[in-house]
Amino acid sequence: MAKSKFTIKQSAKGYTFNLVAGNGEIIGTSEVYAAMAGLKNGVASVQKNAPIAAIEDQTVEGSKAGNPKFEIYKDKKGEFRFRLKAGSGQIILASQGYNDKAGCKNGVKSVQKNAPEATVE
Repeated sequence: MAKSKFTIKQSAKGYTFNLVAGNGEIIGTSEVYAAMAGLKNGVASVQKNAPIAAIEDQTVEGSKAGNPKFEIYKDKKGEFRFRLKAGSGQIILASQGYNDKAGCKNGVKSVQKNAPEATVE
């Protein structure tokens, strides 16, 4: 079975990475980093924080969690998304939109499972 991986892209603005599942689906995307060293620190932070992060479902009143955490929320289009925040509160990974909350929660589980063992390409 194919392994998950972090794929790096360079643009005029800097570097980003995607966490890609073994099936080729993009699970999450990073912010833009000015330097490759920052990107590598971002990858390491996702690998370290994903398995231990709490889940804060912001679509449910009263759901609060400390960092590191996955925040599940609804965007302006009404789609469910998640973002992974490091212990510092910085967003280190964000998802695409999901039509339902169950799909979004599966995305969180996929990051928790795949990020720690993912290779960097």
